[in-house]
Order: sequence, then structure tokens, then C-alpha cells
Amino acid sequence: MNKIEQNIGYKFKNRALLEQALTHSSITPNIHQNYERLEFLGDRILGLTIAEMLYELFPDDPEGKIACRFAALVSKETVAEVVNNLGIKKEIRVQMDEVRQSLNVLCDVGEALIAAIYLDSKDLSVSKKFIKNNFQKLIDTKSRPHKDYKTFLQEEAHQLGYNMPIYKVISKNGSEHEPNFLVEVYLSDDKKAQGQGRSKKQAEQQSAQKMLEILGIKDV
Repeated sequence: MNKIEQNIGYKFKNRALLEQALTHSSITPNIHQNYERLEFLGDRILGLTIAEMLYELFPDDPEGKIACRFAALVSKETVAEVVNNLGIKKEIRVQMDEVRQSLNVLCDVGEALIAAIYLDSKDLSVSKKFIKNNFQKLIDTKSRPHKDYKTFLQEEAHQLGYNMPIYKVISKNGSEHEPNFLVEVYLSDDKKAQGQGRSKKQAEQQSAQKMLEILGIKDV
């Protein structure tokens, strides 16, 4: 516990909260002993803190641009990276070791830690400090606005006289923790494209990007 506290930069008064934040439901279904409820609370604290940080750091960004930055910083990939950087991955209590490799689990633990710090300190500013210490350095690399291929495809399809793009999930494979979606976008009988991703949203973006390439539009 001392090593974990040193890594995260916070000393718990009630270490049961720290243990709960590191306990997966495969160890116990008891909602007061695993991290599920903490993850719910931590997700909200993370969102508020990141939104406030971006609002202050990018005063000239319009809503759409700052929303893209926000989505990148609160994504499961980014939160999982923070947990990996903290060096506490091996301390997550799971029934099977491979569960620790799941981005979803790592993200949940990160959010649960935020809530545990908040509940233990009874001070929102303490959990916000933890977030800023660990996410501030990722802003430049993680929060550059991503290209929204779906929106661009919709605009281009309208310009070219097509109906609205239609997206359909073709398949969903992989485990519950690491799913893989295959999505097809349809403009007409001879204009179809498929994309893959770990979420439906990612697969839709990739399929839209491929459709733009089919239409001869590569510079988005």
C-alpha cells in the first residue's frame, strides 16, 4: 500500500477505499467492495476537471474544437495510459491476469482512484490536483482535435447529391473487455466502405474515412 500511495502521490486515511478502487468485480460481486460505484463517481469528477482545464487553457477554442480535445483526454485509452504510467497495473485485483490488460479495466481503475481520493480527502480540489498532475502533460499529445470523418463525409455527400450516409454494424467480435466492431457505411449500391475499431464510434469514423477515399477526397 505504501508503494501504491507513493506512486499516485496521495496517502489514504482510509485504505479500504484504495483497496476497493483496485478490486475488479471478478474478485467480488459486492458493489461496496469492488470499484464499479467508485468508477461511476470518478468518471464525473474527471469530466468536470478536464472540461475546466481545457476551458482555461484554450480560451479561443470554439465549442466543437474544445469538445474534441475533451473526448480525447477522457477516452479509455488516455485514462488507461495514466494508470500504466502510475505503475500500479500489477496491483489491480482480478481473478484472471489477462483482465488487467483490458483498456476498459485500466480506465475504470483510473476513474475509481479519482473517486477514492475525493471520498477519502472529502475535498474536490485534492482529486482535481491528482487529475491535473497526471493529465496536464498529456494535453499536447492527446488533445489535438481529431478529424471528424463522419461529419466531413456527410457534408461532401450532400454536395455530391447523395442521401445521408447510412451506417450499419456488420459484426462485433472479440471479448467483452476487448471488442472489435466492423461497420459499413452506405451511400449507394456502388458506394460502400467498411471500417473496424474497438468501439462502434471508431469503426464508423474509419468507414467514413475510407468512403471519402473512394470519393477521391483524401485531404480532410
